[in-house]
Amino acid sequence: MKRLLLFSSCLLLLSSFMGDNPAYRLFRKDGKLSSYQNLLKEAQKADIVLFGELHNNPIAHWMQLELTQDLYMARGKDLILGAEMLEADNQLILSEYIAGMIRKKDFESGMANLWNNYKTDYAPLVDFAASKKIPFIATNIPRRYAAMVNQKGFEALDSINARARGMIAPLPIPYDPSLPGYQKMLSMGQGQGMHGTNNLPKAQAIKDATMAHFIMKNGSEGKLFLHFHGSYHSDNFEGIVWYLKKYGEMYSQPLNILTIATVTQQEIEKLEESNVNLANFILCVPETMTGTY
Repeated sequence: MKRLLLFSSCLLLLSSFMGDNPAYRLFRKDGKLSSYQNLLKEAQKADIVLFGELHNNPIAHWMQLELTQDLYMARGKDLILGAEMLEADNQLILSEYIAGMIRKKDFESGMANLWNNYKTDYAPLVDFAASKKIPFIATNIPRRYAAMVNQKGFEALDSINARARGMIAPLPIPYDPSLPGYQKMLSMGQGQGMHGTNNLPKAQAIKDATMAHFIMKNGSEGKLFLHFHGSYHSDNFEGIVWYLKKYGEMYSQPLNILTIATVTQQEIEKLEESNVNLANFILCVPETMTGTY
């Protein structure tokens, strides 16, 4: 009788788990279901991990922190962090905070152009880095320079001084306007009648190039660079990936790059065809997931 009750209880528990709504699924690039443990195992072997997020997606932000903590446990001082959300002209104060030289409140009050969702979505990453003294690199181009490119093209950067040039990728940057991601951005901008649409892909490219430049500049052999950015910057192995490969070829430095993309779907049990081959791992979240803003 006791065995029957125990068996019934186990069936009830199992059925309750089967009825749960999962918060996410992880897929490989071919659409096959995978797991966080598989992602972690492969990430540990990479030189660079590019974690593409949807900026308001809480599951992506949670997994970024989980992956950071687990990679630190596995790689320790070999780990380096970087993010699109922090711009290169803030590197000094960021490094001072990571080193424990200044207080958290002084760091945050002194940072220019912090994103509105910084405290909820990115501060946990920066604070963890500070607690473990993990280098954190502000990889993005200062937005004023990206705006110049959007208005006048790459030529606008010819007028900036040597100090400012230290905060962007070396000029002239390689640029392939035929890349599908840049082509899509161009057509979307034109369809919406946006100002400066012909230069919009160039503004995206200078961001991609600058982030790739600072990843390459601050990484080194035996290190693992974990980078956070909007998924569009590395989807389909373009954007940052394209520039990393370009710079790797220039410096004869072969790179093991692992990419993660974040997508939302109405149903997450199977990866939609449009999301297959988006990245090495695809984090799939229900469309109904509450956003952080």
